Amino acid sequence: MKVRVLPFGILKEWLGPDAATVELPLGATVSDLLDKLGTSADRVNSLRGIAVGVNAGYVTASHVLQDGDEVALLPPVSGGRATRPAGVSDESGVSASEVQLKREWIDSSELVDSAKAAEDGAVVVFDGIARNNSRGRRTLYLEYEAYEEMALNQMRDLARQAREQFAIRHVTIVHRLGRLEIGETSVLIIVSAAHRAAAFDANRWLIDTLKQTVPIWKKEFFADGAVWAPGEPFPESLAINPAEAAKNA
Repeated sequence: MKVRVLPFGILKEWLGPDAATVELPLGATVSDLLDKLGTSADRVNSLRGIAVGVNAGYVTASHVLQDGDEVALLPPVSGGRATRPAGVSDESGVSASEVQLKREWIDSSELVDSAKAAEDGAVVVFDGIARNNSRGRRTLYLEYEAYEEMALNQMRDLARQAREQFAIRHVTIVHRLGRLEIGETSVLIIVSAAHRAAAFDANRWLIDTLKQTVPIWKKEFFADGAVWAPGEPFPESLAINPAEAAKNA
């Protein structure tokens, strides 16, 4: 059988273009795939501690692959400490206008105005912007990439969870992809509610959880080079180490 492998973030640079289509025996697991990809010490090290998504959902090392599966290799997500990702929901009840990935400029003012309703007493906004410095270096611009289908599923599920956990009426989550100039909005989260406390709490939970779990990666471009922004290690329940996984299979 054959599976399609999609490396993201820094893994694209480490694994190279040969990690596109991989042939495996029937009944092969994620662990078997990673062992086949890790044909050198450098590759084994690059795969250590990643998470894996199959057909836009997180899986474990023991997951049995099927012919035609799309296997995403996911380095730690940029921007926060990782916790177990929220489950993917196909019927979240969240509209396309509420959750978006955009390659164009985000009009924050227009989206904030559209999130207001007569019954709201508060609208809380998190507007993340591209700054001109990082870790003591001058930043020229940023580039964001995502495993788009999985990212949208995760974002929809976050919006659904927020409405279940907090006394809020509306959630908007918009994230940029592609190149961002300094000062442009990278992520916008808007929460509308009858009372400010619920709106503040939900917005803080949403941005913190998004940064921990949604498969979006940031590359920073400086005058003297470019780097992928580091992420915190995945939790043990999701992190996959090829050699150890094979021993425990």
